[in-house]
Amino acid sequence: MDRRAFGIGAAASLALAGCSNAASTVSRFKTYNGPQVTSVVINKGARKLYLLHNDEILREYEVELGFAPLGHKQFEGDGKTPEGTYLIDRRNPNSSYHLSVGISYPNGQDRAHARAQGKRPGGEIFIHGQPNNTKERKRAARVDDWTAGCIAVTNEEIEEIYAMVQNGTTIALRP
Repeated sequence: MDRRAFGIGAAASLALAGCSNAASTVSRFKTYNGPQVTSVVINKGARKLYLLHNDEILREYEVELGFAPLGHKQFEGDGKTPEGTYLIDRRNPNSSYHLSVGISYPNGQDRAHARAQGKRPGGEIFIHGQPNNTKERKRAARVDDWTAGCIAVTNEEIEEIYAMVQNGTTIALRP
């Protein structure tokens, strides 16, 4: 894979910026023109995220998870990261974190299970970068598995993921 593919979008943005202050700013919106990411796999036990094209691993990242990572997310506030198969269903460039890519949790089965227990399943599960808030960023740097159930990577890594993974891509979260 040609790593130069990630810098092209940022370089073009700077070139078009002319004499503005943008010349000192690097865009967080990268471009990607390599093989299509056909699936995302998260191995919670190994704390790894893989971007795959069919059976070929295109990228591998270390991740941090929810503050109580063992087991499948069942209820709002349980601190668990979901397990199972979902879809990448949205992206948020204005997230409280440095970019975020949404996961379609909860599905119908997750909602039914929580409802049967008289609880809410929770939601808003994302792959995201580090917190934008300075205080939260310092806390995240001190603690492993600091999210409320999301999957966290570095800011540089979420920029790659954001560029490479399209909405509708399957994501499998494994124990």
